[in-house]
Amino acid sequence: MNQHGAAPPRARGAGQLAPDRRTALRALPSVDDVLRTPVATALLARHPRWAVVAAARAAIAERRTALTDGGTPEAGVLPDGADDAAPAGLAARVEALIRPSLRRAINATGVVLHTNLGRAPLAARAVARVAEVARGYSTLEFDPARRDRGSRHDHVAGLLAALTGAQAAAVVNNNAGAVLIALAALAAGREVIVSRGELIEIGGGFRVPDVMRSSGATLVEVGTTNRTRLADYLAAAGDHTAAFLKVHRSNFALVGFTEDTSIRELHQAGAARTPAIPVLADLGSGALLDTAALGLPGPAEPTVAALIREGADLCTFSGDKLLGGPQAGIIVGRRELVARVLAHPLMRALRPDKLTLAALEATLEIYRDGTAADEIPALRALAATPGTLAARKDRLLAALAQAAPDLKASAHLERSAVGGGALPLVEPETWAVALDEPAGAEALADALAAGEPAVVGRIAAHRLWLDVRTVDDADVPELAAAVAAAAANLRGTRS
Repeated sequence: MNQHGAAPPRARGAGQLAPDRRTALRALPSVDDVLRTPVATALLARHPRWAVVAAARAAIAERRTALTDGGTPEAGVLPDGADDAAPAGLAARVEALIRPSLRRAINATGVVLHTNLGRAPLAARAVARVAEVARGYSTLEFDPARRDRGSRHDHVAGLLAALTGAQAAAVVNNNAGAVLIALAALAAGREVIVSRGELIEIGGGFRVPDVMRSSGATLVEVGTTNRTRLADYLAAAGDHTAAFLKVHRSNFALVGFTEDTSIRELHQAGAARTPAIPVLADLGSGALLDTAALGLPGPAEPTVAALIREGADLCTFSGDKLLGGPQAGIIVGRRELVARVLAHPLMRALRPDKLTLAALEATLEIYRDGTAADEIPALRALAATPGTLAARKDRLLAALAQAAPDLKASAHLERSAVGGGALPLVEPETWAVALDEPAGAEALADALAAGEPAVVGRIAAHRLWLDVRTVDDADVPELAAAVAAAAANLRGTRS
């Protein structure tokens, strides 16, 4: 009973429907009826039975729900001449069921390290190494020289030490995991001092203070949002202090009336104490090259090697941002501190797999060989010259004119973004092609995202924009064909 004493209304069942709807419900086919139709028979010859059955069942269930919720009684389900459901409808359901969820995409957003699109694409050398290691067994934890058990970290530790100047290195599954295990190994049950201006939030709502607390360390905030002096750290340091933590503000900038404390100052102050207080640096973006050498405007990103030289005792950073490799959390620093991290029980939960290590090793070899700016796709995209971008824009316009002559396309100077929580002030100039679709930018974006491969651009001023900075030269013809197919599909929908 409700508050007025009346019984609440019951959900409408088949018996409460109008006669024409009850008749339509009774006429709904069974799954077997659908499977005997010519269209379903043809689909069964090409696709797994489970997918055709699931598609038929879903179509019937959808029609049943529509009828009970007020759908058109005359609409049908059977994909044949006796029914007004298009044969392509059942085929589309089957295709959607068997299509992989994780699939290739063309990034036309202009955001080079696009987190939602997988951040840094792998270099060809890294892709080949992954395929080589994935197709069979590997020496993941086997030392061929001793014919005995080895460490999976040894495959990259030497390269990381040589490239950063650190004594030792370890790898986990991502940088949040690297910060977590470093603090758990070195500061659990003790205090870690960090500036209030460095308590950042990274993508997905994850916050550095939350990661720190999860490690078992006690967070001690010092200074203010915009000004933190060495005296603030020293005033908070005591017998329970396990580390000073510096967090690089990689995804935002602090400008104006500011003051900061350098890693060098913290290292000198920490080393002078007994026992010494180590400095942990969370770089995040993971630059191994000087980003100014890529020709990017604005302030350069600090490199891992620079932080080690300044006195960081342990540094953590990502593998799939400016480094341009696979998702990984990389830890480099003093040998005794890395050894404590490797010995922590969390390492078993956070350790990388063979495919990650294969891709990372090959990527680091590219840096060792001095060819990173040419071989690593993310760095190549960031370093693309105005002439390169203009030529790519021209090729895309020509390909679009041939593939979709009815679609209005125009080129404009725009701004790209680095993305991935790196170089927030850097927006290099780029060329973008704007598409005017009568059905609307949103409809075109939806059609492109549903295609194979998926194409993702950006929407502004009621148009869909394709930024050529993040489109590989080899993908230009495929991008134009995808746009033409999506536009043709929309025209077919409108007709």
